[in-house]
This record gives sequence, C-alpha cells and structure tokens, in this order.
Amino acid sequence: MSETFGSSQPLRRREDIRFITGNGRFTDDINVPHQAYACFVRSTHAHGILRSVVTDRARSLPGVIGVFTGKDIHSSGIGPIPYLPIPGFPMDMPVDTPRHALALDRVRYVGEQVAVVVAETLAQAIDAAEQVEVDIEDLPAVVDIEQAIQPNAPNLWPLAPDNVVLTWRFGDTSKVDAAFASAAHVTRLKLINNRVVANPLEPRTSIASHDSATDRYELTVSSQGVLYFLRGLCEHTLRASPDKMHIRTYDVGGAFGTKELPYPEDVAILYAARILGRPVKWTGTRSEQILSDNHARDAVIDCALALDREANFLAVRATILNAMGAYCSYIAPIMPIRNTTNGLPLLYKTPLVEVCQKMVVTNSTPIGPYRGAGREQGALIVERLVDEAAREIGLDPIALRRRNVLPNSAIPYTTPTGRTYDSGDFESVLDKALDLADWNGFDARAKASKKGGKIRGRGISFFIEAVGGIPFEGAHIRFGDDGTVSVVLATQSQGQGHETSFSQVVACQLGIPLDSIRICQGDSFDIPRGMGSFASRSMIMAGSAIKVTCDLIIEKGRRLAAHVLEVSQNDIEFNAGMFRAAGTDLGIGVRELAARVRAPGKLPDHLPQSLDSSGEFMVKDFHFPNGCHICEIEVDPETGVIKVARYAVVADFGVIINPMIVRGQLHGGVAQGLGQALFEHCVYDERGQLVTGSFMDYAMPRASNFPEPEATFHEVPSTANPLGIKGCGEAGTTGSIPAIANAIADALARAGVNIMIDMPFTPEKVWRAFNLRKGAVKDHNRAAP
Repeated sequence: MSETFGSSQPLRRREDIRFITGNGRFTDDINVPHQAYACFVRSTHAHGILRSVVTDRARSLPGVIGVFTGKDIHSSGIGPIPYLPIPGFPMDMPVDTPRHALALDRVRYVGEQVAVVVAETLAQAIDAAEQVEVDIEDLPAVVDIEQAIQPNAPNLWPLAPDNVVLTWRFGDTSKVDAAFASAAHVTRLKLINNRVVANPLEPRTSIASHDSATDRYELTVSSQGVLYFLRGLCEHTLRASPDKMHIRTYDVGGAFGTKELPYPEDVAILYAARILGRPVKWTGTRSEQILSDNHARDAVIDCALALDREANFLAVRATILNAMGAYCSYIAPIMPIRNTTNGLPLLYKTPLVEVCQKMVVTNSTPIGPYRGAGREQGALIVERLVDEAAREIGLDPIALRRRNVLPNSAIPYTTPTGRTYDSGDFESVLDKALDLADWNGFDARAKASKKGGKIRGRGISFFIEAVGGIPFEGAHIRFGDDGTVSVVLATQSQGQGHETSFSQVVACQLGIPLDSIRICQGDSFDIPRGMGSFASRSMIMAGSAIKVTCDLIIEKGRRLAAHVLEVSQNDIEFNAGMFRAAGTDLGIGVRELAARVRAPGKLPDHLPQSLDSSGEFMVKDFHFPNGCHICEIEVDPETGVIKVARYAVVADFGVIINPMIVRGQLHGGVAQGLGQALFEHCVYDERGQLVTGSFMDYAMPRASNFPEPEATFHEVPSTANPLGIKGCGEAGTTGSIPAIANAIADALARAGVNIMIDMPFTPEKVWRAFNLRKGAVKDHNRAAP
C-alpha cells in the first residue's frame, strides 16, 4: 500500500491482515516471566450477610501461593470503585454505594467477587477456588426495579431506604402541565428498555505486576483507553500517583462500552501482585463475562406526547426508572440522565421537555455503558410516541413527522434541553430514506405477504445523538529516522479500524504515503492528554487533534523549508506533501525536511528544532449525527416468528473519512439494536439467580437473522470541528431499536391486535398477542396503561 490515500476513500482496513493471519496481540496472548494465575470465588447468593470466608484448605493445596479476601484488600488502604463524574455536566452525587474489589460484609448480586486465589497454574487456581468455604446468611432479594421502589421491598443500602440512589429532574413542570392541559390530543405509553449484555468477542483479561523498589504498578488490560482507565484506578481506588501506574493495552476484541473503566478483578490482582511480588494474570471466562461484566439498559418508562389541533408537538414528558444494579459506580447514573434527556427533543420542533429519572439499585449485576448509552432510550421514547400518536389521531406517520421536523431554516437550533444543533438537513434525510426503502411500494409487498399467510409491518425512526462532548483529546506526531511517521493517540481501537482511518487523515493532511504512517496507542507512559474511545468520539476528537497537529507541522515546515531552501518564508507553499518556493522549481518533501533538520548541525535558535509536534483539540459542545431508519418485517401469526425483510438507513455523519469502515460500523450497530429488540434479554428469577447465564439461554443474534441493511449517507459537515465529522459508532443501535419497535406495533395494528408487547419481541410474545385476540390464551403480555 504505497499509494497516498486521503479522506473519503473506501480503503480496506490495514489491521485486518494482522487479525485474519492470527498475528493480533490480545491481552490473553501475552504472558510474562514468573506470572501466576488468578481465579475468583463468586457469590452464589443475590443478597446476604457475608459471615465468613475460610481459606485454610485452599491455601494448603499444591501450587497455591495466595488466597485473599475483601478484608485483606480493605485493610491495605485500597478504596472502593467510586462514582466518577464526567467533566462539564452538573449533577447531584448519588448515594454512596462503595463497590469493593472483594465483598466485605455483604454480597449484593450473584457473581460478586468474594475471594481471589492465586496459584502457579490456572488449573491449580481453579481447584483451590472450589475449596474456599464461604458462609453467607441469605437475605431477601429484589431484581425488578418497579418492585424495588415499593415500601416493603428488600433494602440494599441504608442511605437509600427506597432503593433510589439519585433522582434527577429537568424541565418546567408548570409549563408542561399547561401544555398537556391545553392539548387537543395526548398519547401515553409505557415502555421497557430490556436488560442486555454487550458480549464482545474477547472477554476481559488483565495482567498485573508491582515493583517494590519503585512502588510502581504495571497493568496490561483490554481497555477502551488507558488514560481513562488510569484515572479510575489511581484517583480513588489505589490512591496512587499516575506516575506509579503504567497501563498498556494492545489489540482489543470488541468492547461496546464494557471496557471503559476498571473492574473489581483489576483491583484485586493488582493487590495480589503487590503482596506476592509476582505478576498475576486473570482471564475471564464467557460465563464470568455474562455474570459479572457490566450489564446495560434496563429501564421502565412512562411517557407522553401532547399535540395541538393541527398535530403540532407541544411537549414531551417522561418518568423513567433506570436500573443501576447492586452498585452505582463510575459513570452509570450519568448515561441515562444526560444522554436520554439530550435525546428527548430528537429533531422535532418540540418546545417543552420534562423528565424525571430515578436511579434504582437491585440485587443484580451493576449497569454500565453500552452502545447508545441512553441515546437509544431517548429515540425509543420519542419515536414510539410519534407513531402511536399518528395511529390514534388517524394521521399518516410521515405526514406527522413532516409537520414537526426542524426545517433547515431553523438551524442552528437550540433545543429545550440546552443543546445547539449546529448543522443538519433532516427533511432531505427523510426523503432519501423513503426512496431508499421504497416506502410507496410497501402495499404491494404487504399483499404478497398476506397471500403467504404472513402479516407485514413497517416502522420508521429518526435519530439524533449528542456525542463527542467530553472536552479534550491530543495527538503527538513524530518523524522517524527510517522515514516512518508515528501518530500517538490516547484513543483505543476495539475493532473500529483506527489504524486505517487515522492514517488516512494524516496522509490527506501531510501528503505522505499511507504505508509510512504508524498509529500508536495504548501506553499510558507515552500518550497525549486524552480520554479514550467511547461515545462515538474517536474520529471527532482524535481526528481533529491530528488535524491540529498537522497544521502545526506545516507551519513549522514553512519556516524550516525557507531556511533550508534559502528563500523567504512568505514564498513557501505546501501542497501534496511538498514545501515549494512559489514561482521556482525549489522544493523539499515533508519527510525529507524532517530528516534534513534532524541531521547534525545546529539550527538557528529562532527556528523549530524538529518537525515533531503535539496538538490538542478542545470542544465546547456535542456533535449531532442523525438520520432515519426504516424497517420492514414479516410476522407469522401462527408461530409468532418475526422476519426482518428489509432495512434501510440514511445517515448524516458529517464528513466521512472511510465510507467502507463507516458502513461496517452502521451495519454492526443495526445488528446490535435489532438483537436487543428481538432476542437478547438478561433474566433473573425472583431469588436473583441469573437464568440467562450462557449462550444456551441468552439469545444472541446471527447474521442469518437480518438482511444486509441498505445504507447511504447524506453528508452535512459539522461546524464544530476542523474535519466536519459528526461520529458514527452508536448510530446504528440508536435508530434501529425504535424502528423495529414501530414495525412490530404496525404489524399488530394491521392485524387488529390492540395489545402492547415489550422488548424483546420474542415469537412467544407475538404469538400470544395474536391468540389473545382470538381468546385462545390468557394475557401474559403487559398491556399499555
């Protein structure tokens, strides 16, 4: 690949050669000298008093070098995993629910870490873990968030007697009350955002070591950014200076939000490595991943939309119970609070928004970020309300959307939740989506489905996201002696194709061959200021930091080229990788210039001493990718089986660096959204035991379940960054969940079934809805209020 590629080129991913030939370097591939192996003892009780943890028998087994409990770690001064505020968002602190590396006096969910065994081999660690005797006095458990807030529900934390650790309100209640009182029509819905597990291909793995001479820790870990991980460990938990913690991340096999921040296992093996004076490795199994990695979603939503006589939106109101799991740690509360609220106006002229959100603890695995992270919840609320409102008042759903969508003349637009949409062309996106989906050809397809005994439904959903708002990201660019150019970033690829797309930005800006560019990430000791990869921010923030840094290089280069070529700096032009003296044949390439100024011989003090540069991009507000999803389904009323027959997306992601990679991101996001809506669901029984603890019980979608989405882009550059990018990582999920929910509702309505069913829309639920209409079964589906 010697060509110079720039932006907007569908270049194949450079890193895939390494992956498909088995040369990726994932954390579990790494072994260090003298490492020992860790295995965790986990609670089998959802709620109970931890009476004792007896380790004598385990310690006596061959190969065992250490067995540690929560009291051991706590007495060493290591703190719990904290709530970690996000800069720039004012929010009350939640009730303190300290999550220790190992349970201290109580367990609060099945799978909670109780002890860690370290041995010479993994097999020995596993055998010894089975000999740890754990005495837990069983306590009543509660796993349902609606039941958890009832007066007599089991209590998890004394400071939250109603199991609500935080209540957050936004909006002017009196104005919203008045809008609803004056409304010609009000649509009300109760929605469930079902609990899911992210399930990346690579389970979490960590390798910890400690140097007693320098009191320095080292941690190799599968993460979404080593600096964000570093902050989580050092500030509160280990209470260590960042220069005493060296974190490395290599290749990462998927994350989707679950690898943003440290887990109890990371803290426990760091402690074990310090005490034992040996590196300690832990690799989670798939069962452990499903049981104890952060779960996601899990909310009960009561929402309403008020409309006037002309079907103009007056106000949206939502009351939301958001699950936190057993512990309210790190950023769990802020995701639904900030992201759902930002999404409630969507891209409509909705003058008023009111929301009340309660963060509820239950005896279940803690909740964490997952693709969408509350943005999908905002879109689900609004787009389900819009479709139901259209059905109730007898108006075409497209006509209702056209009546209320923001026109181009309204941009820039400040929403009632305080965000400012800097760019957008929402009506054109809708028109393109209708054409791409062949909206007008639906009736013919529905007739064909009917002849085959099936019922066809269609659903449409706008989406808009507020992403990339965490304020800073940096880049270092260095020129090597061998002609390579190293780009050092704090973001971390987990499969997004950063090595390719970031290289395209550098190649475009500096005019150098793509194969000379090296993207470097994952070393906390050699990295610019930054955060990591999440919230669809990587290309927005790190890409813009690269652009800023390239501009610095070009400015330095003009000064240095003028010196080398012995011409005036005002005469130097830069284009396609060359500095040239205007009107002459004098010129020098950027890499040749870098080598020339690095050669022996002192440059004048007033000149830069090299082309190596560091830059940083700061952002004041969010970016707003948006688009429209249209889903068509076929339902078999005899079996309840749903087939996704057609899927179309038109998306405005701003300027696109690599259309092929972006299309892949979009396809993957759609599959994850449809997976949640149709298949995936974490289910606990009434005693808090996880019923869906393996892929035998937790239904994962397959490629054969979905058609390949038809996707096209409508690029409206963002004005908020120098590349015009808006972000794409979560958009497929955010738009697909409400699109298929609307398609299900449409199919039921066309069949005369006036019953609401909740996600996931399983064949059993659909079958019961059809047969309930016939009086053949009892109602086990929840009807809408």
